[in-house]
Amino acid sequence: MTRDELEHIIRASGDITDQYEFMIIGSQSILGPVPDPEAIFTMSAEVDIYPVQAPELAEKIEGAIGEGSQFHETYGYYAQGVGPETAILPAGWTDRVHRVQNVATGDRVGYCLAK
Repeated sequence: MTRDELEHIIRASGDITDQYEFMIIGSQSILGPVPDPEAIFTMSAEVDIYPVQAPELAEKIEGAIGEGSQFHETYGYYAQGVGPETAILPAGWTDRVHRVQNVATGDRVGYCLAK
């Protein structure tokens, strides 16, 4: 997955859920602080994501643009709807996220775990 593809996932997730802020966890969160990582870090085709204010809507993301969806077949990458309980993170981790927000995200925000 590339940074452009991550931005597309954030935008699509916003369109699906009508939410503004999303948490990106897992290996693809590197694309926030490191927009152009070495190729080995871009091999995954999926991004773990959930809406910050309504994590239960992650199921809608999974259904619409998840693995095996038309979105996945069309673009070759997909979103895995997860929840805040998916990752066990240290205290204060939310103070160290990297914000991804631009025209390509539809001005929606993706918070990526810092490296």
